[in-house]
Amino acid sequence: MTHTDVKEALVSLEQPERASFAARFFKTKPGQYGAGDQFLGLSMPQQHSIAKQFLDLPSSEVEQLLHDPYHECRMTALQIWCYQMKKAGATQGNLVMERYLANRQYVNNWDLVDVSCPQLVGRPLLEGDRSLLYDLAHENHLWSQRMALVSTLTFIRRNQFSDTFAIAEVLLAHPHDLIHKAMGWMLREVGKRNPDALEEFLHDHIRQLPRTALRYAIERFDPSRRRYYLDR
Repeated sequence: MTHTDVKEALVSLEQPERASFAARFFKTKPGQYGAGDQFLGLSMPQQHSIAKQFLDLPSSEVEQLLHDPYHECRMTALQIWCYQMKKAGATQGNLVMERYLANRQYVNNWDLVDVSCPQLVGRPLLEGDRSLLYDLAHENHLWSQRMALVSTLTFIRRNQFSDTFAIAEVLLAHPHDLIHKAMGWMLREVGKRNPDALEEFLHDHIRQLPRTALRYAIERFDPSRRRYYLDR
């Protein structure tokens, strides 16, 4: 069982028309955030199905799959690691996280980040030192910074919000809308569980919060409350 076996299984399902659409959707033209990425045109259920067939793929082979130029190969590699993480003990989980972070230059689009980092970073950090997230947030690297935010989804689901707020504060002045969207998404997730905590953060940071982040954060508010914040 090797990374080549996984790739062959994925390539056998190639759909060129869907691949062409995906290349446009994920902004792969020169100068765009996904420049140069290549697609096979597989659906997410197809990729999950292939990942489940290779759950015992050695981590070194998963790593090789993650280096592949095809987006779906990288996504499937990350899904395999996520499935493996669910069964891993603390030591093995930390090793998977270390491999993931050492190869994060290949986790190079927002969907790859969002599918993987809550499991592969957030989960191992639940009971440990979370300073790593702040290191990622301060890197001059778009995907590392998005990882820092989205990894906190694991904490949010356990009603732990302080890291989400702190990392959002680090990134308030970030220029990229993919950070603004991730920030607003995480704040909205906080608000689902504790509206008062979200509103306290909004009151403190309303003038610095990027407009896109604000719109995402208040998406579930009633219309009059949304208008209140949009008019501030």
